[in-house]
Amino acid sequence: MMRTRPLKVALLGCGVVGSEVARIMTTHADDLAARIGAPVELAGVAVRRPDKVRGGVPAELITTDATALVKRGDIDVVIEVIGGIEPARTLITTAFEHGASVVSANKALLAQDGATLYAAAQQHGQDLYYEAAVAGAIPLIRPLRESLAGDKINRVMGIVNGTTNFILDKMDTSGAGYSEALDEATALGYAEADPTADVEGFDAAAKAAILAGIAFHTRVRLDDVYREGMTEVTAADFASAKQMGCTIKLLAICERAADGGSATARVHPAMIPLSHPLASVREAYNAVFVEADAAGQLMFYGPGAGGAPTASAVLGDLVAVCRNKLNEANGPGESAYTQLPVSSMGEVVTRYHISLDVADKPGVLAQVATVFAEHGVSIDTVRQQGKDGEASLVVVTHRAPDAALSGTVEALRKLDTVRGVASIMRVEGE
Repeated sequence: MMRTRPLKVALLGCGVVGSEVARIMTTHADDLAARIGAPVELAGVAVRRPDKVRGGVPAELITTDATALVKRGDIDVVIEVIGGIEPARTLITTAFEHGASVVSANKALLAQDGATLYAAAQQHGQDLYYEAAVAGAIPLIRPLRESLAGDKINRVMGIVNGTTNFILDKMDTSGAGYSEALDEATALGYAEADPTADVEGFDAAAKAAILAGIAFHTRVRLDDVYREGMTEVTAADFASAKQMGCTIKLLAICERAADGGSATARVHPAMIPLSHPLASVREAYNAVFVEADAAGQLMFYGPGAGGAPTASAVLGDLVAVCRNKLNEANGPGESAYTQLPVSSMGEVVTRYHISLDVADKPGVLAQVATVFAEHGVSIDTVRQQGKDGEASLVVVTHRAPDAALSGTVEALRKLDTVRGVASIMRVEGE
């Protein structure tokens, strides 16, 4: 039997995502009520610019006083889509204090200070759901938190930023340079006017911290994530990747150590074989590849950003939280019982593709090979091309620690026969 008294929802932010949330709540009100077991009512919308026209949102619901809205006491659920650290953190904890559960899309806040939010939610007996914080519409957080809760997840590797995937895909398929591909992404609305958060990997790093924390049941903060952007990727790198039967993606990679005693989280460009499922992810789509003991290999794929896709994830969380409210229950909270240390990038073991500019004369290859051997880095393949006294030497290694590779590169730079290191890229997805 459906409860007639509505569950009241406060919406913090009414931009691209927030306006879609409000629209869906209105147009699908009957369906949402049937799925939840009670009607949901949009009780207030906090914005910074009240004079902006917001179609479908009654003017009487608009307020600039977000704090007063979350303190009302009759609000059952607060949806936070304003982003950033403050005032979002204070508003969310205030909502918990006044009896509201929270649905958030705030990846930056969750990555930097998720522990505070979890603790506040637990203290006040409320829910914290955040499916929309990672990979847009793709159901990912809930499968990791709930569906795979009985399994042991060993690796999560994925494309979690649509802007960077669009740029790299265009470079791969059209031969365009980075700047040209970025301009196209900007013109089509995939890239912001300032794309730094995307192309330098900050956005993906926040998502990696969240994924690693859930997957390995430990606290992983943004500062724990190694981050490397993709602005230095060139058309020549793609040409080298194609010769290896690979393409290049900006990957978020979270791994549990083989002995189970530590974890790593990193974001960087990497070559992956064309045979790997992530290699076929095109344009602005996202995909995440999960490896677990019992479930084996799983892949989650779909649109990773945009107003409607992200709102879909928000509304899915809203339904779950409202059901919990009606049943006087709570969903999963923080699971950080393993307390795994997060290893530095220097301890990560992977393969490398290194392109060197060298003198075209006898003995160069032997010198280079000796440097690799002295640093304990085993060479898999070597390719050399050259003329007129100059040459390029491409070395692909077997798996080795990042610290060993760094020492190798520094030693190579000191060789008189090495003119420069043209590029270094990791190789993943074997």
